Amino acid sequence: MFVGRPRVLRNGILLTAIIFTLWHLQPVSWSAPSTEWTRLEHCMNHGASPSQYPEGRSSFDWSSVKLRYPPDNSTRLPSRGTRPLPRIQHRFGAESSAAARDRTRRLLEVRKVFLRAWRGYRKFAWKQDALLPISGAGREQFSGWAATLVDSLDTLWIMGLREEFDEAVAAVAGIDFGSSTSNRVNMFETNIRYLGGLLAAYDLSGREVLLKKAVELGDLIYAGFNTENGMPVDFISFHAAKSGAGLLVEGSVVSASPGTLSLELTHLSQVTGDPKYYGAVSRVMDVFYRGQNRTAVPGVWPTNINMKAKDVVHGRAFTLGGCADSLYEYLPKMHQLLGGGEPKYEVMSKTFLQAANRYFLFRPMLPDEDDVLMPGNININERGEPVLDPETEHLACFVGGMFGLAGKIFGREDDVETGVRLANGCAYAYRAFPTGVMPERIDLAPCRDRSHCPWDEEYWLQERDKRPEWKHHLPKGFTTAKDPRYLLRPEAIESVFYAYRITGRREFQDAAWDMFTAVAKATKTEHANAAVLDVTTSAEKPPQEDYMESFWLAETLKYFYLVFTTPDIINLDDYVLNTEAHPFKLLK
Repeated sequence: MFVGRPRVLRNGILLTAIIFTLWHLQPVSWSAPSTEWTRLEHCMNHGASPSQYPEGRSSFDWSSVKLRYPPDNSTRLPSRGTRPLPRIQHRFGAESSAAARDRTRRLLEVRKVFLRAWRGYRKFAWKQDALLPISGAGREQFSGWAATLVDSLDTLWIMGLREEFDEAVAAVAGIDFGSSTSNRVNMFETNIRYLGGLLAAYDLSGREVLLKKAVELGDLIYAGFNTENGMPVDFISFHAAKSGAGLLVEGSVVSASPGTLSLELTHLSQVTGDPKYYGAVSRVMDVFYRGQNRTAVPGVWPTNINMKAKDVVHGRAFTLGGCADSLYEYLPKMHQLLGGGEPKYEVMSKTFLQAANRYFLFRPMLPDEDDVLMPGNININERGEPVLDPETEHLACFVGGMFGLAGKIFGREDDVETGVRLANGCAYAYRAFPTGVMPERIDLAPCRDRSHCPWDEEYWLQERDKRPEWKHHLPKGFTTAKDPRYLLRPEAIESVFYAYRITGRREFQDAAWDMFTAVAKATKTEHANAAVLDVTTSAEKPPQEDYMESFWLAETLKYFYLVFTTPDIINLDDYVLNTEAHPFKLLK
């Protein structure tokens, strides 16, 4: 569907001029096949053939490993459900010429920031995991398999950067998954960034070499299930995995790690026709399914779990943020990916949504009494009762998008509205701080009542002064900024994107633009964009850290970009996005 622009259209000024001319000739409609993007897509379809890429084969064949504990492969991919899934994306109407011009101006600005950062990576860190955007150097973060390059493939494609995409695919074909810069391979990150990136780029482009590399990597991840109880390890011992002798499951892992393997491995089974990947991960999700209502907070799982004992029940700390986030994100997305064919994902989704709404979501007390929601944490007290900790981390801002998506999938309009309020909550946190950017971790004073929450200055001051080190740096309503950094994270714009695509409300485009301009300004370096050490400062240029995560290009800028494309680009009824914003094509 999405292909790179031919060279004649790569100049942004020429592209803008062409589009503006077309707007003056006829009205622009969301649904008409003659929109500017449909025209460009038609032009983009005439690219290089797949045969130009090298064959691409790693030095070790992971499919040849004789596993001591091969997973039970009796589980097959389920057939689609008998009922079609409900429509998710809003039915957008006609767009005025003025609105289209403004939207495209913003779109091109996002693309410009992406291209500048990509060129910085290309110049200073090519084929390395990450760019150091201040010093102009590279760094190996994971296994030395060019994380930023693989993670960015589908963004290059979606943005129409065809020459860059072709060059990147040629480089990806040469990645050797038979060697690693570390003997400890992180299953979670390898799955979401590498496998997710390869599958999405294959879905979008049809380049067979990308599927071949995805299968290589899928077989490596599959080797991580070579354990006595069939549960995946958290870190693959690279050399031991090659021998096939068996791996040892760790006693304590964060719940997101094994709980975020399902979408990618299921989709790998879908595109290859080999059910073994789905079968392996399906048994992991069965463990979560059986334990969901047996925890101290029924409906959710503890932050830390014991996969060695298949224990996802015992624990006293619960969060929707980091360490658990994508476990919950994948429940409705698995229902969507499988077309409703596996009932347990609907059951787990609805059970979770009810528990999250009851225990974790709170309305913060704010000076103008804004009716927004924020996600908090839950701890179990001495009496065994759940107690709200009103701490919100940027990672938890994905919850708004998840509630909105799940609400549409399962026909729960109250959940859609909850998702909107959550998206607005994190957008509010961006606006509140001097840089226009939300910190990594904050606390707010929770309302006693969601429906009625008058501002109480004295109460807020009391809560704020419990942490006096922050009292001079906080907007009203916030009681701490215990981690004042911004790490180029995407979760807030992710929820704003979903809120816009689901409701069609243009206010979310404006919110996204404000967020983008603030983030682009605060993070800009000579070569690309860097993490910010303190977004609570009123200084003109906040202090930065010499590091650029691959998800800046894979997720953050992609979500900003997709807010300003026409909504047929990565339509939410055609694609499901993994937790790294990699779009998987839904089978019809």
